[in-house]
Amino acid sequence: MKKNDRKMVFRCSNCSHEEPKWLGRCPECGEWNTLVETAGSSEQTGGFSARNGKPDGFTIQSLPLSSVDPSKGVRISSGSTELDRVLGGGVMKRSTVLLGGEPGIGKSTLLLQAAALVQTNGRILYVSGEESAGQLRMRADRLGLMGNNRGDRIEVCCTGALVEIETILNAVKPVIVIVDSAQTLHADEAGPAPGTVNQMKFCAWELISWVKEHDAILFLVAHVTKEGVISGPKTLEHMVDTVLYFEQNDADSRFLRASKNRFGSVDEIGIFTMTEKGLTAVEDPSQLFLVRRDGELPPGVSTAAVMEGSRALLVEIQALTVPAKGAMNRVFSDKIDSARVSRIAATLEKHMSLRLSDQDVYINVAGGIRISEVGVDLALAAALYSARTNISLPIKTAIAGELSLAGEVRPLRRLPARIKTSKSMGFERFIGPESEAETEKKTSGADTVKDIKSAVKAIWG
Repeated sequence: MKKNDRKMVFRCSNCSHEEPKWLGRCPECGEWNTLVETAGSSEQTGGFSARNGKPDGFTIQSLPLSSVDPSKGVRISSGSTELDRVLGGGVMKRSTVLLGGEPGIGKSTLLLQAAALVQTNGRILYVSGEESAGQLRMRADRLGLMGNNRGDRIEVCCTGALVEIETILNAVKPVIVIVDSAQTLHADEAGPAPGTVNQMKFCAWELISWVKEHDAILFLVAHVTKEGVISGPKTLEHMVDTVLYFEQNDADSRFLRASKNRFGSVDEIGIFTMTEKGLTAVEDPSQLFLVRRDGELPPGVSTAAVMEGSRALLVEIQALTVPAKGAMNRVFSDKIDSARVSRIAATLEKHMSLRLSDQDVYINVAGGIRISEVGVDLALAAALYSARTNISLPIKTAIAGELSLAGEVRPLRRLPARIKTSKSMGFERFIGPESEAETEKKTSGADTVKDIKSAVKAIWG
């Protein structure tokens, strides 16, 4: 059908609401000047997933769960141990992964490395709407990805037009599709301008439908806003199976986290370093988060044994307290939630009679990693106590434990793994909670404490 023969409507670029005539304000979402004239949905062709999907006369049928072949849910290794860890052991077939991060953090580098190293014999299609084919080849040469004929199976397509991507997908039949980025996709059915919310939703859904019908895998790169969240609607995150965020500290370290994962845990973290040869997996992460010193520790420094997914890490917690400059004290902490720091400070003030309400509190984590695990509570309390009293902690002492408002040190999961990691790193003492399991009590080898008072006594004697 010709474009001028279609029924024209005015569709909101923010929420996709349709009106038969133009309005200054969308009655559905309340946004102003978002109604754009476009082809009506009742006369649309339905996208290439509908045009090139099931044959005429096809009807969908249900089947018993017991008759489903479990081999259809196999995973493919991406060639990167850290990426596989965050994804839950590899990339699941017929899945969609949304990767977000700040500009220049290494999203394209990570996916180009995965395209060259992924363990599959099928072809990979790299769709770039931001870089030319020459720029992609220069990056591949710089990263050393062209050896062993790896580049022969990677097809490059530099366009953002959905109809052109459709043609190449049906011709190449790739097993992995990488789209860089979602903001560059555009289709005539979704409006005239690329990058709008409606364009992203429409184009992403068409690509997701294609990979699910053809037993493929889709990686979508997305920009982030100033607040650090993926640009576009939250519904784009609901449409995909996995949402990954790339973070960066002040050095060359990169942290890959999953905020959503239908096929694995969201607690895992991937740690990389950026080198001249691209992103390299960190074999011993604890070395990044510990500061090497000779002699005693300075006041306000403690070592926490925390769990990031299935991996135990030792991180250095740094605390500083200074007299408040105003009528109210302030908490400065970006790597540990400031509300948690305030709660720990209030617990110390209540149960240890340590006045912190007239102090400005500064908290930092060595290496720039963001910690949200509850096992950091006791080490954070020890660092605050040390900073306020100006008494250093003993060297080679690792601490872990969840601290309640009543001053109790609650049990932790995976306590033996934390103790084992601290012993392997050369720490002579481990101070933590009592374990609920009898077998762990016998094998822990830790100095167990019940509350914050006994913890302070065990640390300083």
